[in-house]
Amino acid sequence: MRLPQARLDQVLDRFHEVEARMGAATDGAEIVRLSKEHAELKPVADAVQGLARARAEMADLEAMTADPEMAAMAQDELQLLNDALPGLEREVALLLAPRDADENASAVLEVRAGTGGDEAALFAGDLFRMYSRYASTRGWRIELDSATEGDAGGYKEIIATVTGEGVFGRLKFESGVHRVQRVPTTEAGGRIHTSAATVAVLPEVEDVEIEILDKDIRIDTFRASGSGGQHVNKTDSAVRITHLPTGIVATSSEKSQHVNRDKAMRNLRVRLYDMQRQAKDLARADSRKSQVGSGDRSERIRTYNFPQGRVTDHRIGLTLHSLPQILEGDIDPLLNALIAEDQAARLADLEAEFG
Repeated sequence: MRLPQARLDQVLDRFHEVEARMGAATDGAEIVRLSKEHAELKPVADAVQGLARARAEMADLEAMTADPEMAAMAQDELQLLNDALPGLEREVALLLAPRDADENASAVLEVRAGTGGDEAALFAGDLFRMYSRYASTRGWRIELDSATEGDAGGYKEIIATVTGEGVFGRLKFESGVHRVQRVPTTEAGGRIHTSAATVAVLPEVEDVEIEILDKDIRIDTFRASGSGGQHVNKTDSAVRITHLPTGIVATSSEKSQHVNRDKAMRNLRVRLYDMQRQAKDLARADSRKSQVGSGDRSERIRTYNFPQGRVTDHRIGLTLHSLPQILEGDIDPLLNALIAEDQAARLADLEAEFG
């Protein structure tokens, strides 16, 4: 893709303008806003400048090929630059392509058992463990917000906040229905059962203002369920907040009611923001339909087949025969393929824009 020079110049002009304004700004809010924009623009500006240097060097080398004494060396270096140039242009194109504004945000992760009864709850537990292990490998922090355990283990529902750089950008493609095919431990006849769990990944954006009126919410307290023993919550400290206009419910079940109220309000804001995101996406002609389903098997995005040891992502037709490793948190091969597909779509949009 040959990127228009006017578009590249526009990026550099804006970057230099922001740098100049940062040096003169005295208002705290403006400094914060400019600093954020500077941080977003810098990788793009650096890549654009790198591409400009490569193109200028190519022009110099092409001129040197006319000199008999320098021609051979210039030709070799020119070949190296020619090989490297498409990669540099792709890097710049990806940075210029439309991207999710919440790419670098932390996220709220929700896993719920779908169809399949006890086996679905066990599978939901397996998925949450998979994401927890993956988060650990990336240095992300997971904080449990609420959990309802299954009768035979696992979770009917578990919600947690995953904090770290780029969490939403990597996990957002996990939203949808995950299907499992395996022989349950309770199945005496060795028959394969199919069950499902839903995953939702919502961006947690700190600087977005979501107005929540007191008259629009109902706050209830209840006793949190637990695994028994000394960890049973003996007081009504868990908090459930219902947003009456939308019906959205946010809960938190830590030991402190004060902490739970804060967490539930924060999670309510996340859900309301996500609802706004989805509404904006639907308003765009090229938007993608939300892939968070109800738990029905027909809405699956991925299948985990235990007898054959394989995982298939149906959106991109990718099958990997490494199910044990994936359930241990090695999901980068899946995520990288999904991100590559998304990048290809964004580059196609950019190419269409440039004609």
